[in-house]
Formats: sequence, C-alpha cells, structure tokens
Amino acid sequence: MTPSSEGFPLSITRAMRMMQFADSMFPVGSFSFSNGLESAVAQKIVKDGPSLREFVLAAAHQGATCDGIAVLAAHRGASAGNFSAIVEADHAVIERKLNEESRTMSTRMGKKLAELGGRLAGAELFEKWLAAVESGETPGTYPVGLGIAFAEMGSPEEDAFSVNQYGVAMTLLGAALRIVRVDHLATQEILFEVNQTAGDEYAAVREYGLEDMSNFAPMIDILAAVHVKAHVRMFMN
Repeated sequence: MTPSSEGFPLSITRAMRMMQFADSMFPVGSFSFSNGLESAVAQKIVKDGPSLREFVLAAAHQGATCDGIAVLAAHRGASAGNFSAIVEADHAVIERKLNEESRTMSTRMGKKLAELGGRLAGAELFEKWLAAVESGETPGTYPVGLGIAFAEMGSPEEDAFSVNQYGVAMTLLGAALRIVRVDHLATQEILFEVNQTAGDEYAAVREYGLEDMSNFAPMIDILAAVHVKAHVRMFMN
C-alpha cells in the first residue's frame, strides 16, 4: 500500500521514517562520538544517573536552540526550493560550534547523511548539496541534512526536529552505557524525559530565525579542549 494524503497509511509511514532516521543503527557514525560526555566523565562532572540526567537534559536544550533551529531553517528552505537558505543555515551551524571536535562531528555525520539521504529521500537536492560541500561553498552539517531529508520525503518539520532531539539524547546515552555506572533502565528513564520535553522545545524555537541560534556552553568547549589532549579515549569527541 502506498502512502495516501489521508488516513492511516500516511501517518504510519511518517512514524516509520522517524524511527528509521532516529535509530542508533542508522549509519551516520553517531556511535563514534560521545558529544562531550567522555571528558565530562573523566573530569567527574558526570559520575552517576542524576548527573547524567542533568547533562543530557542540558544538551537536549542546547540542541534545540542551536541545531534544532538549523533543522527547521533547512527544512523550510528545501520545501521552498530555496537553496541559498539551506547554505545559510549550514554556515550558521558551523559558525556556532567553537571547538574543532564538535565541528568534525557535525560535518562527518552530515556527509554520511547526505550520501544515504540521497538514496532514500531523493538524490537531486542532496547531490547539489554534496557538490556545494565538495566545492567549499558550504560545510555540510548534520542538522541541515536532516532538514533536507525530511523535506524531500514530504514529512513535516516537526518530524525532523524530533529526530534531532532524539539523536542528541541517544548519542549521549549510548556512550553512557559504556563509560558511566548506569543501566539500561536509568538511560531509558532519561530518554523518556527528553521525549516529553521535545514538544515544548519545538514550541519555544519554531518562530526563531538563524540570528536567534544560541550555542553558548563554555564548559562544553573546555571539555572538548581537555578531550583533544587525552592520552586514552574511546570516542572522537
């Protein structure tokens, strides 16, 4: 049965697409990163379930106010056929990532998503975006790739935003299971709380423009600097 413009087939297809793009098995390389958690554990900022919860909720909020806004801008640009808006969102993301490791994370995952998204969602726009990345016109960040992918699939911006928020949480929680003394029950409780906040986060930023993007988190940049010089590390950031 093909998706229709009304009824259950469309809603089920939308839900399944969100599950696919948010799944930890989706091959964009998120498992290689801890999103700053490894350094936070090494510096004893995160040491147990409660401190992990605080770290994840803070990261999810930061994800909404920075990358989440870029997701929405890219989705709207792609939906309107405005490629310059996509490029503008891409630059806005990278300019707000002050440490090299977070820039590397965003662009490596972005390139993987562009390559895969072109096969799943539609090649034309992704090929144009990849060409712009290779020419140096645009950096090719992950949140912009999400916006493009969901626009190309005809899924609303809320879906792309949800996947971004879920991805922020799962990158941290997946890493936490390897380096923090927590079990799967604790991480699922934290994820459930993040899921409950996503709607409010979307409502708070949906009217924001790129000029409203905020990524002020000096401790994250300090932790990234510590991580670069770490002698032993499991993750790329």
